[in-house]
Amino acid sequence: MTRLSPITRRRIATFKANRRGYYSALILLGLFLVTLFAELLANDRPLLVYYNGELLLPAIHRYVEKDTLEGGQLESEIDYNDPWVIHEIERDGWMLRAPIPYSYRTINFDVTRAPSPPDWHNLFGTDDQARDILSRVIYGFRLSMIFALLLVSISSAIGITLGALSGYYGGVLDLLLQRFIEIWEGIPMLFLLIILSSIVVPGFWWILLLMLLFRWMALIDVVRAEFLRARNFDYVRAARALGVPEMTILRRHVLPNALVSVFTFLPFMVTGALTTLAALDFLGFGLPSGSPSLGELLAQGKNNPQSPWIGMIGFFVLATMLSLWLFVGEAVRDAFDPRKIFRGRAAAKGASA
Repeated sequence: MTRLSPITRRRIATFKANRRGYYSALILLGLFLVTLFAELLANDRPLLVYYNGELLLPAIHRYVEKDTLEGGQLESEIDYNDPWVIHEIERDGWMLRAPIPYSYRTINFDVTRAPSPPDWHNLFGTDDQARDILSRVIYGFRLSMIFALLLVSISSAIGITLGALSGYYGGVLDLLLQRFIEIWEGIPMLFLLIILSSIVVPGFWWILLLMLLFRWMALIDVVRAEFLRARNFDYVRAARALGVPEMTILRRHVLPNALVSVFTFLPFMVTGALTTLAALDFLGFGLPSGSPSLGELLAQGKNNPQSPWIGMIGFFVLATMLSLWLFVGEAVRDAFDPRKIFRGRAAAKGASA
């Protein structure tokens, strides 16, 4: 097992010393891990069904009513909220339901009006299509986090690679790339996304691809500056004189220095991706209709002022998510700040004592 270097241990200690950022990271990680299993928390299909001596898994497999239930006549999937289906299953077995018996797309036909206020059946109430808001928040949180993490990961990989090549080799490559970036940055990203979304049917991967066209430039300037500075260091010159391959020098000797600045930007890039996705969904140019979206929840709050809980819940969830990421970003920035190293060393000594 590889042991951590002293400076890495000091950075971890400094990160933990920032209690607000450290606990924010734990809360974000916990919420994300919980929502990864959203189908087990909020689902209109039972998790387990025991019927006629057979164990069924409706949450994973779809069962046809006519082929599964005795007396079933429909050739469609079993509606587990149908009173006849419930009576038939409970007569010869049992059902294990999710804690929240609604999925993000489930329409609650028992409510008298939509939107309906919070009650014991719908803890956050329902939206204007009688869908449970709590289940849509759970699925929307997961979707937003996955989207933001994918966007930041891929765009960072592209930006770090191009910035490293541009800063290390310089010359014509650097000149052409910088002129291209100047032109490309002049294109208004949000307006272009709105125009393309109105032409092409929007989807998760399509929006991700469109945003990648612009997000890859976020780290190029930082990485390029670090490589321009580090390529003339004595140890880099010595490695080049000893015949070490260029890619090895880039990966082993120069890149670690550049990643120090990169890591401080990543949490703030995640907040930017979350905000952009919510803005597109709020304007109606984001994910397809019916998708669990926090931006769409805010739009429903704007369109239904007589139901203030919708906008309040959407605002609270999005604001909490962004605030937690900002606190994490502050802690990461402190961890990589040389002026904070003494505080991290003191925290490490206190922890060891």
